[in-house]
This record gives sequence, structure tokens and C-alpha cells, in this order.
Amino acid sequence: MNETPRAGVGRVTAAIVAMAAMLPYLTLKVLWLTGSPVGVTDPALMDDSTMYGMNVLTFGMDAVALVLALGFTMRWGMRLPAWLVLLPLWVGTGLLGVIVVTTPLGLLLEGAALFDVGGPIEPWVYVMVYGGFIGQGVGLMAAFVLYARDRWPAVFTTTAEAPYQSLTRPFQRVVAWGSLLVAAVIGGVRFSWAFGGDAGLPPEAAAAMTSAGALQQGIKGLLAVAAGVALVALVRANARRPFWQPLVVAWLGSGSLFGWGLYAMIITATAAPLSGGATGLTDLLELFGMLTGMAMGMCGAFLLAERSAVRHVQPAQQPLEAEDGDGDRQPAYHGHR
Repeated sequence: MNETPRAGVGRVTAAIVAMAAMLPYLTLKVLWLTGSPVGVTDPALMDDSTMYGMNVLTFGMDAVALVLALGFTMRWGMRLPAWLVLLPLWVGTGLLGVIVVTTPLGLLLEGAALFDVGGPIEPWVYVMVYGGFIGQGVGLMAAFVLYARDRWPAVFTTTAEAPYQSLTRPFQRVVAWGSLLVAAVIGGVRFSWAFGGDAGLPPEAAAAMTSAGALQQGIKGLLAVAAGVALVALVRANARRPFWQPLVVAWLGSGSLFGWGLYAMIITATAAPLSGGATGLTDLLELFGMLTGMAMGMCGAFLLAERSAVRHVQPAQQPLEAEDGDGDRQPAYHGHR
């Protein structure tokens, strides 16, 4: 019987960093949910039912991340159902990955003015919250990589072209190429906004676009296109590169599309007080981003499930290879798995 591997020093340290970075944010949410006006210039804001609901939602999201980070340090974490780990981490790293990259660069571009956005929230709250997001993003992603390396080592040791039996390859191919097409359009629009274009932007949003905002648009556009390209590479499975390389790109990019799109749709649907009033093409872009990210995630789930089901083939039973309809090499299995 194989013993569950104990978490190493690196994994434990990264998880502790993530959990420590979450505590200020969770504390702030508890204070707001219990009626405290700390960090708010307009106390009535926290009495709004929509704002209360958003605080409950975001508190719950961070609480789930806290439990998962704790699980990365414990043996019971290795026994959690895969979907219970992968689904929230996919969404969470998609959201946090953008913040980890854009916040430090935004500070270089705008300095302290980055957090002085006006409105009812004090600037120090943004400093604390986004500083915490960076800490938990880096810590959580590092801990998850080390956790995944121990739990699913084949992901890090096989190549993208490693043969596996796939019953859903036609579905994966259609989704991957379709996602790339939509992601290219999304990326193109975001690149346009990043470089000063205002087509489709509400006038107030175009006027309020800062250098940090343009940077974020560019990063989101890059992640969208990169995710589409990486997913196609994973589905084609004809490259000798390590499997984990395109997987990481597809993971972060699709998670960003889905996570930020879902968050934007919740904000729009509830007319949250701090929503900013985005309309028109902005909402449409977020909607298609959410749907495209979800389709990419489904495709990736099928692909990972099929690869994980592969059994080691004895040398005398090596699978033959046959070409599929568009020239990709496919393994032809003969009754064994």
C-alpha cells in the first residue's frame, strides 16, 4: 500500500504565505459583514443589500482558497476529489494571475495614484487588499504546483505527444479551434483598447482609461489568445515539448477568461454599487469570455481525464499509430488500456 506523500518544506512554506496573505482580506470582510464602517467613507454603502451579498460571495471565495491552501500542507489534502481541488484553483489562479502581473507593473506606471481611485473606499484598503492578493496568488500558485507534482507526477514527466486513448478527440478539436477563434477576437478588442482605441467603450470608460487600465486590458488579451493557441497544441498532441508547458498557459488563460467574465456578469446582473456602469460591447466581451473560458475548461477536463486513465503498456503491446482525418498521429489501441 502506497503511503500518501508528506508535504515538503517548499509546499508548506508557500501555503503558509498564501494563508497569511488571506487573513487581512478575510478580516476586513468580517468587519464589513458585521456592520463596521472601517475603510469606508460612506457607511451607508455597507447597508446596501447587493453590497452585502457581494461581500458574502467574496468572503466565501477566499475562505475556500484558505481551506485548499491548508489542504496542501496536510495528507488529507492529497485525498480530496480532483474536481474539488482543480475547479476552484482554476478559477482562483485565473483571477489572481492577472492581479499578480498587473498590480506591480501598474505601480511602476502610476505610483501611489494607482490606488487613489476616489469613491467611498479609502485608498489604504486597496493597498491592503491588492497586496494580499499578490501574496496569496504567488503562494497559492506555488503551493498548488508542488502539490500537483506530488499527486499527478505524470503531468510533469510526459510530453504533449505521449499516446493515450481518446474517445472525445473530435469534440476536443472542435472546441479548441472554435475557442481559439473567439479568443482571438476577444484578444484583438482588448489589444485595441490597450493601445488607445475606444471603439465599443462607453464614453466615461474611455475617458477614465489609465495606463494601468490599458495594461490590464493588454494582459487579459494576451492571456486569451495564448490560451487558445495552447489548447489547440494540447489537443493536437503532436509536439515533443513537455506536456505541462502548454497546460500551464491554457490553464491560466482559460481560467482568466472564465473567472473575470463570471465576476463581471455577477457585477452587471446585480448592479453592484462599485460596478462602474460598464455597458454595450464591454459586457458582451465579458460574456463571451466567460462562455469561451468555460468551453476551454470542459475541453481540458476531458483531455486530462483521458490522459490520466492511460495504463502503462508492455513493450510487446506497444500501440500502433494511425492518422486521423487532419493528419494528426493517433494511437490505435487493441482492446487494452
